[in-house]
Amino acid sequence: MPKFAANLSTMFTELSFLDRFAAAREAGFEAVEFQFPYACEPDWIAGRLSRYQLELVLHNFPAGDWPGGDRGMACDPRRIAEFRDSVALALDYADELGVKQLHCMAGILPPNVPRERAHATYIANLRYAAAALKEQGLDLLIEPINDRDVPGYFLTGSRQAAAVIRECAVDNLFLQFDIYHAQRMEGDLTNTMRELLPLIRHIQLADVPGRHEPGTGEINFPYLFRVLDELGYDGWIGCEYTPAAGTLEGLGWRGAHSPALAVHS
Repeated sequence: MPKFAANLSTMFTELSFLDRFAAAREAGFEAVEFQFPYACEPDWIAGRLSRYQLELVLHNFPAGDWPGGDRGMACDPRRIAEFRDSVALALDYADELGVKQLHCMAGILPPNVPRERAHATYIANLRYAAAALKEQGLDLLIEPINDRDVPGYFLTGSRQAAAVIRECAVDNLFLQFDIYHAQRMEGDLTNTMRELLPLIRHIQLADVPGRHEPGTGEINFPYLFRVLDELGYDGWIGCEYTPAAGTLEGLGWRGAHSPALAVHS
């Protein structure tokens, strides 16, 4: 049976960030994820997680100047020191929040930087981050992101990510498989998940087009959930979608797939 985590960066956005934890718990979620915690003091977030008995399953490293267009910096040879600082900050938050895995965004290929140099920088930065995370018993995740939504993003394909993981040759680097991005870039979701399941430690979902909740687009989510059950995937599935209407109004899709979450179905 799939386990769904509410993504508090994209869901319950009608509320302030810190109020979304209570809303997620009231809606039946037992776990949450979010993109970036760094606008809040870690003890504020830790208090909400404890009060509402929520597990935090994921957050990202700092991604640089997000409003200015940054989407990570791991492939940028000019920002290695900044990247290492971002790893340290992420680990400080992870320690207080109790999260066991962190996502490192690859970033957009910098102008006038050869792809080969960016690739070498990316590999070196991932090895550095993986070693730092291993000291705290954490896993490092990388996620392909489609280059229609984020033009120029360095890591766009599932098999590209698998090759990066093999090249890094560390034992705590895994794939974050986002169904939305994979459908936009590759399709063939079932075969890809079957092939790469040993590398997958976290899954996220949203429907295509629109990036809304399951049932609003073209993806056959009931079938994919059955496949994941058959494959024995027992990790969380993060609901990183933008509700088509209100968050609660869009939760009906869960009832058929996870009875424990059918509170508002």
